[in-house]
Amino acid sequence: MNKAFVKETDTPDTEEDEAAAPALPAGSKNYLTPAGYARLDAEFNQLWKVERPKLVETIAWAASNGDRSENGDYIYGKKRLREVDRRIRFLSKRLEHAEVVDPATREDTDQVFFGATVTVADEHGKESTYAIVGVDEADAARGRIAWISPMARALLRAREGDTVSVQTPEGRREVEIVEVRYVALD
Repeated sequence: MNKAFVKETDTPDTEEDEAAAPALPAGSKNYLTPAGYARLDAEFNQLWKVERPKLVETIAWAASNGDRSENGDYIYGKKRLREVDRRIRFLSKRLEHAEVVDPATREDTDQVFFGATVTVADEHGKESTYAIVGVDEADAARGRIAWISPMARALLRAREGDTVSVQTPEGRREVEIVEVRYVALD
C-alpha cells in the first residue's frame, strides 16, 4: 500500500507514556516517600548517565558503517534511544514536581495522612495492612496503595476506631481502622 494512504505520525509518544503512568489529580503535588524518591532518582541517573551515553555511542558507530536502512544496530539503537528519552522526560517531570514526605518524622497521631501504615478490619474481622504511598511507588502485592486510590481516599483524615466506607470492584464495603502507625518505608 502506498504510504500516502497510511496514517503515520512522527510525533513523540508523550501522550502514550503519560497514559501508561498513573495520573495525578490536577494541581496536586507528586507526593513520595524518601525511598520512593530515591528509587525514581536512581532510575533517572542510570538512564541519563549510563544507558543513554552507551546507546548514543552504539548509534554513532552503527551510523558510521554506512547503509542505515538495513542496519539492525542503528535501527534498534534509535528505537531504544526514543524509549529511554521518553522515560527520562517522564522521570524528570515526576521528580521536578515531587514533594518528599517522610512518615518516620511525623509525630504520632491516630489520624491517617500520607505515609501512614494503616491496619483495617472488614465486617468479617479479617485484618489487612496498607501503607499509603505515592502514585509511582504503589505496589498492591506489598500492601502499598497510592494516596489517590479509592481505599486510601476513604482512609485519609479518618482516625483509629473510625469505620469508613469504600467502593471496591465487589461493591461498597465498610472497614474499621484498627491501628495507624508512621514508620520508615523501604
